[in-house]
Amino acid sequence: MSHNILITGASGYLGGTVLARWKNANLPPYGILYALVRSEDQGEQVQRLYGAEPLVLNVSDHETVTQTIIDKQITIVYYLIDAYSAKHQPAFIKGLGEVKRKTGKDVHFLHMTGSKQFSRHAGVSVDQVLLDTDPRLYDIQKGAKSKHQFAAESANTNATIIDTAEAHGVSSYIFAPCLVYGQGEGFGSRTSIQDVDIVRAALKLRRVYKVDTDDPIWPVCHVSDTAELYLHILRRILSVYSAMARALAKHGLVEDDVVAQADDEVLAKMGEALGVAPDEVPVLIGGRCMFTPEHGRKIGWEPQYPPHHILDVTDDEVEFIMKELEGGNKRPDIR
Repeated sequence: MSHNILITGASGYLGGTVLARWKNANLPPYGILYALVRSEDQGEQVQRLYGAEPLVLNVSDHETVTQTIIDKQITIVYYLIDAYSAKHQPAFIKGLGEVKRKTGKDVHFLHMTGSKQFSRHAGVSVDQVLLDTDPRLYDIQKGAKSKHQFAAESANTNATIIDTAEAHGVSSYIFAPCLVYGQGEGFGSRTSIQDVDIVRAALKLRRVYKVDTDDPIWPVCHVSDTAELYLHILRRILSVYSAMARALAKHGLVEDDVVAQADDEVLAKMGEALGVAPDEVPVLIGGRCMFTPEHGRKIGWEPQYPPHHILDVTDDEVEFIMKELEGGNKRPDIR
């Protein structure tokens, strides 16, 4: 029996890139590809560009969401639109569970979280490498405590997704993208949130500041490799600051390529540029995360770009971000 698939976030950075690569992904046979959109215009685009059947849905209307999953007999959902709360996912999971009950088909729910939820911002220990195969991950996420309420909530959300899916007999997957860079390939958002925040803060202060007092570590992955892992999972079902500073200085957007340590006054100005409180600035553009992917390689995924590649293409990244900012494109609040 073939699977009907629903991809959310069709106009987003990652969701759009996944859909843009869909036709050439050589996926095993499936039924119907649906794309959740917010408007008729977006619906026309996903149909024309990706061959997906659009579903115009308000995710806040949980009853309609659940019924649509049932009516369309959707068996796989890629939820790529909200990593920070568990408000809407249960409606999708409930629908999948009902489809399984009625048809006997296996059903799957993939939830996009983020590496920030496995970092010290979320209250996770960063004293050693944390593999995504670690059997303690569920307990770590469920017990996460942070002074940043939204960071702790998003970590707890991962455990909630697992619990809800288990209760409804749905296979769940928690996908945690790291610092993703490179141009998105979809029709909507084409830049990563964290990269843009670094540039926005630098433009405000005319200098790049380091917001951590120790040596920050963060995993990175090119958007194409990230999208390929999303697709590979589907097949199986079926020193950034310094580089940014050099690139910004080359473009004449900051005074020089020196990365300075941010003090309280600077953090206040950076917070003003980013629209957050000073103590939240490090959550947006700093931190330490030892989360390391192993699952992807175990199922045959290999990234095309090594981690240091982000440093090689920083000039291009900054130039593209500047074009997006000049064009008035707004980035969503990651909180």
